[in-house]
Amino acid sequence: MIRVALVDDHRVVTRGLRMFLESFPDIQVAGVAASGEELLAKVAEWNPQIVVMDLFMPGGLDGVESTRRLREAHPAIRVIALTASVDEARLIGVLRAGASGYIRKDADPELLLSAIRAVAQGRTFIDPSVAGDVLAGERPVAELSAREMEVLRQIAFGLTNREIGERLFVGEETVKTHVGRILGKLGLQHRTQLVGYALKHGLVRLEEL
Repeated sequence: MIRVALVDDHRVVTRGLRMFLESFPDIQVAGVAASGEELLAKVAEWNPQIVVMDLFMPGGLDGVESTRRLREAHPAIRVIALTASVDEARLIGVLRAGASGYIRKDADPELLLSAIRAVAQGRTFIDPSVAGDVLAGERPVAELSAREMEVLRQIAFGLTNREIGERLFVGEETVKTHVGRILGKLGLQHRTQLVGYALKHGLVRLEEL
């Protein structure tokens, strides 16, 4: 059972999400908050594994700052950002704050369900349409070697450098070197962008994540 908390100031959104998610036997909505402040006050009581967080909320805390404070206080809880707009700065901001997923509100509900299940398993999940917008100027995948392509696939699956090294029978430092080269060749800046890149270019499929 995956325990989920929903954070959004629009009740019609949280009611709809609750009804949808609780129609699946492996999902339980542990609590609903209308603000980041309310979430932080009640999250210990609810004890969710996943928090689905709206990025635009009234009050003192937006979704990015709420994510940062939540992750500092409860590092085991993972966050999926939910937003109506595509803003690269906000995307990068919430991911740096500790979010593990990013989904647009106009996405199919099944995509959010996939994100929740993937993030609950320790993976990163970025809405492919967001990845396409953010990575519009990236360089072609043909610049990567076969080994770099495999490392990129493992990053997309959410593996750490150490786990990738164990899977590919190389040292962690070697994996770090590969990651640096991949970022440089593709003109990207951080690992989360690599997840979006791999999805956009078909190196991994959503059902694999």
